[in-house]
Amino acid sequence: MAGFSLQSLRKLPNWRLLSWALSAAALLSIFLVRPAHAQIGSARYSSIIVDAASGDVLEDVNADQPRHPASLTKMMTLYLTFEAMRDRRITLDQAVPVSGHAASMEPTKLGILPGSRLTVQQAILGLVTKSANDAAAALGELLGGSEDRFAQMMTLRARSLGMTHTTFQNASGLPDPEQWTTARDLAVLSRHLITDFPAYYGYFSTPSFAWHRQIIFNHDMMLRSYPGADGLKTGYTEASGHNLVTSAVRGGVRLVGVVLGAASNGERDIHMASLLDHGFEQMDVPIAHKPVPLVPRIMLISSAHAAELPRPLAGMRLRIAASNWAIQVGSYTTEQAARAAAIAARRTVEDGDIRVEPAAVRRRTVWRAQIAGLRSTEAQEACASLSHRRGQCMVIRPDTHVLASR
Repeated sequence: MAGFSLQSLRKLPNWRLLSWALSAAALLSIFLVRPAHAQIGSARYSSIIVDAASGDVLEDVNADQPRHPASLTKMMTLYLTFEAMRDRRITLDQAVPVSGHAASMEPTKLGILPGSRLTVQQAILGLVTKSANDAAAALGELLGGSEDRFAQMMTLRARSLGMTHTTFQNASGLPDPEQWTTARDLAVLSRHLITDFPAYYGYFSTPSFAWHRQIIFNHDMMLRSYPGADGLKTGYTEASGHNLVTSAVRGGVRLVGVVLGAASNGERDIHMASLLDHGFEQMDVPIAHKPVPLVPRIMLISSAHAAELPRPLAGMRLRIAASNWAIQVGSYTTEQAARAAAIAARRTVEDGDIRVEPAAVRRRTVWRAQIAGLRSTEAQEACASLSHRRGQCMVIRPDTHVLASR
């Protein structure tokens, strides 16, 4: 800072010196101006930023190192789906049968019952918003006859697109030790999705869709927080970390960014924004930054105690479901009022699914307005924001133990 020296700092009162130091530290931790200084930190981290028009690489770190794609896998599932639609092998309103295998997929999912059906368009929307694993498996079975066969088709198509270091084992991205990709390969796939299917690429920017009695909102926070962002996909498993592929357009320039292996959604999104900002700067496109809000304290409560789980099978690791956290924003005398409150809160939270459930309190029924399907950090950050704006908010811990992919 201009005008500051060690001598002048020593003359400041202690409280001012401490305040200045804390503010400086906070700013350094929030604004990750250059990727080389980003505190992503883990050995599984990699990233790349490319010019979508030319494919030129603007920046990359470990871009050819193998990484688990998690739900970024669904980008290839959607590529093959769009290809089948373009070639008129399937249609948007075509029924997709749901097998027992597809219905058994772990969350995140739509909760489709075995023997039921959904349309191709509903399956697409389930993938781009909620990252539904059951819908992905059902699409894979429709297009490949079985999910295993579809995974082979995915790998072959990936190689033909130039994704030379990618191997798929399923349609969803649920954990598999043999499912690998790289940041560079995902950038290649992103460019093909954008250029090969201009009529269908818009699905990636879908803000929400109605599924039975739920309104399902898009998990991709970049669509709402980063000016110019219009897709593509989020992903998470314990093995992969927090992954993100984003395309953004400013001043007639489109960039594609890939961030793999971040420690949290917040870190991932901030780092992606920094990478894109730096990329646009290199392309001489002006950048406008948004202010970062302060986060107040929140209240944390627990849900009903879960039944004791059986001992895990050999070789299987179970953990508390990453996306089974929820927040509660109030109790209301009518279902309509609770739903309205949940919808309003969901606009602020910008993630999760609206949930309204009845409860008996003093011999009368009240309706609880909740946002479900969040991870721990998302729930706490969301409740902090809502507490700051609207008053009391409660974080609800998960009561199940499952593997998660998102």
